[in-house]
Amino acid sequence: MSLDFDHSLLEKYDTQGPRYTSYPTAPEFTDGFTARDYLDHVKESNDELIPRPLSLYIHIPFCRSLCYYCGCNKIVTQNEARAERYLEYLFHEIEIQSKLFATDRLVTQIHFGGGTPNFLNTDQFRELLGAVARHFHLSYPEDLEISIEIDPRFSNAAQITELASIGFSRISIGVQDYEVDVQRTINRIQTREQVETVVNAARASGIRSVSVDLVVGLPHQTRNSFAETLQQVVESKVDRIAIYGFAYLPERIKAQRMIPASSLPSRDTRLAIGKDTLEFLKEAGYVHIGMDHFALPDDSLAVALREHTLKRSFQGYATHAECDQVGLGVSAISQVSNSYSQNSSTLPEYYARLDAGELPIQRGISLSDDDLIRAQVIQYIMCQNTVPFHSIEAAYGIDFLDYFRDELQELRSFEQDGLVQYGNDEFTITPTGRFFLRNIAMVFDRYLKDKSDLKSNNVVRFSRTI
Repeated sequence: MSLDFDHSLLEKYDTQGPRYTSYPTAPEFTDGFTARDYLDHVKESNDELIPRPLSLYIHIPFCRSLCYYCGCNKIVTQNEARAERYLEYLFHEIEIQSKLFATDRLVTQIHFGGGTPNFLNTDQFRELLGAVARHFHLSYPEDLEISIEIDPRFSNAAQITELASIGFSRISIGVQDYEVDVQRTINRIQTREQVETVVNAARASGIRSVSVDLVVGLPHQTRNSFAETLQQVVESKVDRIAIYGFAYLPERIKAQRMIPASSLPSRDTRLAIGKDTLEFLKEAGYVHIGMDHFALPDDSLAVALREHTLKRSFQGYATHAECDQVGLGVSAISQVSNSYSQNSSTLPEYYARLDAGELPIQRGISLSDDDLIRAQVIQYIMCQNTVPFHSIEAAYGIDFLDYFRDELQELRSFEQDGLVQYGNDEFTITPTGRFFLRNIAMVFDRYLKDKSDLKSNNVVRFSRTI
């Protein structure tokens, strides 16, 4: 299957831009948003006629080794006692947060991110899930998804089997790339055998969905080497594959200074890898969910895409529609009612706020009416590939053509390039356009109206869109 676009389109739309796991995006959060604002939004959400269910994101920041490419909030340590202290504070935050939400609000999803969540042992996970169950009201087991990001270098079959036995139903495995030269340069040496051990244990223990994360744009990657990595991943028959673009931001991320800029693939190579990947995975039977996410046809993500229930959240594409997300742990992000908020990004500040009996919220944003309208449009773009004007008009009381006159005019160039099509009451994203979703969404981003300035004080703010 060959995709109907040429290299010039890749070059034209290769720019910096948000991934739109939220709108407004995280750079727009401010420290003017306080715990008091968060409490107001929690009350609003509790007072809704039918309150939304809850999704919990729990951040485990610890890593046993430093991966040079990674921009996540992390603490590199071999000292397992640090995790014990962290868990004590996490239990306290769980208790505080749980008291804020009405008892009829069920938790339908729990996700552990990091860092390296499997830095913790099974007993610690059992304690954590027990604390959540004591303080929050969980959905029935068959309706509750518990997921975790796994570093296969520090996992084994026994750990995966134990996690499945205490309720974990989905795992995401960080592979990044199998090429040894790439792994050596990013300081992350791992074998295919280590990954296969985790995949096979997950299958044997009944875990419902196995996902693999890869990264395009890493040092020393070539079209051939990444094609070999993809081939090996597909041979594992994992349910989902996410392929992220490497955001090389050495000005902001100190560890990335260990990666020589000269070792990075050229733009032409990176763009060619992206096109090769899309064609290969579609030939291999994976459904293109959107952007850089793929899933087998019977996976819940593909089902959600077909049933128009797919959502974009801080975990990427998600199947749990219309949840409020409660972030727990250092740097964790919450989305409650019409707000986003983020916890303190350092352990000392996180601990100090909890010691003072406060929610550890550091910054956030309350969404304006305009934010809500644009967020809905961007959700349609990212998840449904269609923006129905009448639905936006009915929900927000606007005239779509008038409200977005300038944006629709700007979108005409995308139409000329075959990326969008206009109907009487909608515009749709073409199959080719789905490779450029971030670019299309940027048209409706009020905070990026000056598209020529995607840097702040000459510091790159976002990764490449392609």
